[in-house]
Amino acid sequence: MKDYMKIYEEWLSNPYFDEKTKEELKAIANDENEIKERFYMDLEFGTAGLRGIIGAGINRMNIYVVRRATQGLANYIIKQGGADKGVAIAYDSRHMSPEFAQEAALTLAANGIKAYKFESLRPTPELSFAVRELGCIAGINITASHNPPEYNGYKVYWEDGAQFTPPHDKGVTEEVLAIEDLSTVKTTTVEEAVAAGKYQIIGAEIDDKYIAQVKAQVVNQDAIDQMQDSIKIVYSPLHGTGNIPARRALKEIGFTHVYVVPEQELPDGNFPTVSYPNPESKEAFELGLKMAGELDADLVLATDPDADRLGVYVKDTKSGQYIPLTGNMSGSLLCEYVLSQKKERGLIPEDGQVVKSIVSTNLIDEIAKGYGLELIEVLTGFKWIGQQILKNENTGKGTYLFGMEESYGCLIGTYARDKDAISATVALCEAAAYYKTKNMTLWDAMIAMYEKYGYCIDSVKSIGLSGIEGLAKIQSIMESLRKDTPSEIGGYKVVSARDYKEDTIKDMATGNVVPTGLPSSNVLYYDLEGGAWVCVRPSGTEPKIKFYYGVKGTSLEDGEKKSEELGAAVMAMADKMM
Repeated sequence: MKDYMKIYEEWLSNPYFDEKTKEELKAIANDENEIKERFYMDLEFGTAGLRGIIGAGINRMNIYVVRRATQGLANYIIKQGGADKGVAIAYDSRHMSPEFAQEAALTLAANGIKAYKFESLRPTPELSFAVRELGCIAGINITASHNPPEYNGYKVYWEDGAQFTPPHDKGVTEEVLAIEDLSTVKTTTVEEAVAAGKYQIIGAEIDDKYIAQVKAQVVNQDAIDQMQDSIKIVYSPLHGTGNIPARRALKEIGFTHVYVVPEQELPDGNFPTVSYPNPESKEAFELGLKMAGELDADLVLATDPDADRLGVYVKDTKSGQYIPLTGNMSGSLLCEYVLSQKKERGLIPEDGQVVKSIVSTNLIDEIAKGYGLELIEVLTGFKWIGQQILKNENTGKGTYLFGMEESYGCLIGTYARDKDAISATVALCEAAAYYKTKNMTLWDAMIAMYEKYGYCIDSVKSIGLSGIEGLAKIQSIMESLRKDTPSEIGGYKVVSARDYKEDTIKDMATGNVVPTGLPSSNVLYYDLEGGAWVCVRPSGTEPKIKFYYGVKGTSLEDGEKKSEELGAAVMAMADKMM
């Protein structure tokens, strides 16, 4: 633990830190615990970059921490010989996002690296696209995705357009950590950066090319043309970046009845209509569902603030109810739709691949098998799906057709290397149009898919454990499970146990151990009898430990019942370790 009082005093006395920052810090002079929380450690520069609460201190998101991260990135880029390629920068609707983007651009410029900064807020997938389109060495995205309003973050992308993976994540992290004195970081003015040719504002030209790529993923334009006037879509950008690109893409492919939730249409870092802007939460859909009921809409869609995740409710005409689809359900539905349409047109290559994260539904495995495709499992985090696309390109083997993770994200094409909720929005509306030509709703299509492949029902529970004590408790739970592998969970026998940190898969009956073949990660996975499974991992973006689980039922009711029972057993197991 750092000497937090000493660093606190240094921030108060050093002329490098501005007066506003010092005023904020003086206000907590009598609160040692608050000082400790802000200064006991550096805000962790992890595998996705930074994410934290906005405020003064080394364990907070502020311009000084952003400059330091950017200086570390600049040092690494220079060592890699990539300084002449430039860096693309995007940001979302959160508090301080424009300021953090500007600070990052000026630190890059001061280091002789050209910054291509978007003129205003843009979706995460467009930043991923821009990195490749502009031939940049890296990208920076200022966003905290679906975290509460007090958070912001800083994600780093590499030249392939995916969030950085080994060895670059380690290389950049080492450079960032090597900067101990924040006042040594370089910066400059906009005027000087422009004069040196190291600062360029980007916008409409990249927008046009990105939207063209999103539209290029449409497989069945005929279905849209046939049903464009009879499909009603309610959409919410949840005060984020999705509003303009989602509406534009839907309009340009032909949908005429797209209704945006007015209270959630405009960017607002306070996210006033929700406690936190997460399309996984029912609360985020309250206004959209009300509007859908009045309009008799076919589907209700919501994207998170940086528009990489998509939440969905679909109308069941039999009950008249709107039914929520989990990320696993919408991902599977899109996977099945896209593959079925490609197969019909003879567009599935022999070396076709479907890629999913290890915590995603086994329904995807069944779909891939059904189309004779290779299923590839990767670690949690869409960057690993991006890495698989890059591997295919570098080796000339394997054709990526679809990738998804359970956290409401998927990617259909390879124009971007991160999950894309704009593209998913377009694809789901296309699917709704197609199934409507068959007199089916998306819910009918979901049930038909379950009938075809089996009722794989999946869920996730998490326990929030914040602060220093919380971090220790999360580690203790992981180590306890690692040391003592359960023989059964919820009445299901454990067939095999995977430890991705130790790179082992142990057959519980024979004791035979083989490697996982994936990079080291603090994740434990239990294959259970009857197609059930449980996976435990600390969240990579929030102070919580997550328990993922799945079952295979004989019907929707049976699957949901089994899922509920396994979920209760998993939480009981967690409670014992608390």
